[in-house]
Amino acid sequence: MKNLPRVLLSGASGLIGGALLRSLVAKGLQPVQLHRKQHAFNTSHVSWNPYAADGPPVAPSDMKFLEGAQVAIHLSGDNLAEGRWTPEKKQRMWNSRVTTTAALSQLLVGLSSPPPLLICASAVGFYGNCGDELLTESSPAGIGYLPEMCVAWEQAADVARQRGLRVVHLRFGIVLAKGGGALAKMVPIFRLGLGGKLGDGRQWVSWVSLEDVIQIIHHVIAHPTLDGALNIVSPQPVTNLELTKTLGQILHRPTLIPAPRFALRAAFGEMADAALLASTRVLPTVLTESGYVFQHPTLHSALAATFQSEPSALLG
Repeated sequence: MKNLPRVLLSGASGLIGGALLRSLVAKGLQPVQLHRKQHAFNTSHVSWNPYAADGPPVAPSDMKFLEGAQVAIHLSGDNLAEGRWTPEKKQRMWNSRVTTTAALSQLLVGLSSPPPLLICASAVGFYGNCGDELLTESSPAGIGYLPEMCVAWEQAADVARQRGLRVVHLRFGIVLAKGGGALAKMVPIFRLGLGGKLGDGRQWVSWVSLEDVIQIIHHVIAHPTLDGALNIVSPQPVTNLELTKTLGQILHRPTLIPAPRFALRAAFGEMADAALLASTRVLPTVLTESGYVFQHPTLHSALAATFQSEPSALLG
C-alpha cells in the first residue's frame, strides 16, 4: 500500500467523494482522506481543521504523510439544499467552500513536495440566472449570492496556482445519482405520483450523471493540458419540464402536480429563485474539446442507467 500513488481527498463522505473513493481504490491508487473528525492516523486518514485560527490545519507531525501525493481533490461543501438560506446558513455555505479551499491551498504550498495538481469543486451557480443563453467556461460570472460565492471559491485556490500547481475548478451541474443529491429528494415525491414541474418549467437545468463525474475526474488527472474552469455537465441540458417528464416516464408515474413559484418562494425563500427557479444552460465546451466522451450524454440514458437495477415492481 505504501508504494501506491497517493491522492489527497477531502469530502469523501459526500455523494461524489464516496463514489470517487471507491474508484480510486479500484484503479490502484491510495486515497488519503482529510477528515475534520479526529482519527488515529493510518495510511488512509489525516485529521485537519481548515478553520484553525491559531495554527496549521494539520498537525506538524502529520505533514509528512501528505508529501509527494499525485493529486489533491477538494470536494467539501455544506449542502445548499438543506434548510432555508438564513444569514447563518449562508455563512456556513461560504466558509465550507471558500475558507476550506484557502486553507487547503495554503497547506499544499507549504509542503516540500506538493502535489502537482489540485482539483477543487465549484458549481454552475457561477453563471447565475441566464435564461436561454448558452454558457461556456468563457462566460462571465453572474450576479447574486451564488455567483459571488463561486467566484470567491475559485479565487481561494489562487495561491496554489501562483506557486506552480495546476488548478482545475469543477463547475458541477446537478449530479444525478440513485440514493443521493437531487434525485434523493425528487424520487420519493414522484413515486407517490405527486411530481411536477417547478414554476413554469421553462428554466434550464444543467445536469451530469455520477458515473460521468467520476470518469471526468480521472480524465482531468490524465490530461495535463486541462487547467482552470471546467463545466461538469452533460452536453444536452434540459428544461425543468423535460426533466420532470423524463423522470416520470422512467419511474412510470404521472407528473401533473406543478409547484408554483409563489409556493416555492414561500417554502424555500431565497433558495427558490437562486437555485430551483434559476435558468442555467451550460455546455461542457472544454471537456469535449479535450476528447472526453460522455457515458450518458442524454437525460433518458442517465436516468435509465440509474434505475435499471431496481426491481420492476418498484418502477411500475
